[in-house]
Amino acid sequence: MFQITDHPILIEEVTQKVLSHEAGAVVNFIGTVREFTGGKQTLALEYESYVSMAEKQLRKIGREIVCKWPEARIAITHRVGHLQISDIAVVIAVSTPHRNDAYEANQYAIERIKQIVPIWKKEYWQDGTEWIGNQQETISYPSGKPEDVIFND
Repeated sequence: MFQITDHPILIEEVTQKVLSHEAGAVVNFIGTVREFTGGKQTLALEYESYVSMAEKQLRKIGREIVCKWPEARIAITHRVGHLQISDIAVVIAVSTPHRNDAYEANQYAIERIKQIVPIWKKEYWQDGTEWIGNQQETISYPSGKPEDVIFND
């Protein structure tokens, strides 16, 4: 249900994980690589992750969602490696009996991914590259990863 992969993400595979007879709504979030960020043209992105901790944190987000929306089913797959413009970086699928819950839970998931999942992004531009740092882009990691960070549950 919660996976970091270096292969292209198949939206239907992630969606199939959350389908059930109780679901009246399935909401997918599909995060793709965009061409322009802050007025700068992006050529490609590279994602790296502390995979075992990232998957653990994705499961934690799943547990948080079920606590807030008890009837929700959720699956998240995030891609790492070199991605081109329009490639799919993340797919979040949430099913619930009612659509509002599915929308809210899905939005909650992407915000929590950016807050707690150890995934780092490098942007490639025509004039160079830069490790952006954390997904909220509030902390810079010049070497590509945090140096002395302890990951807590």
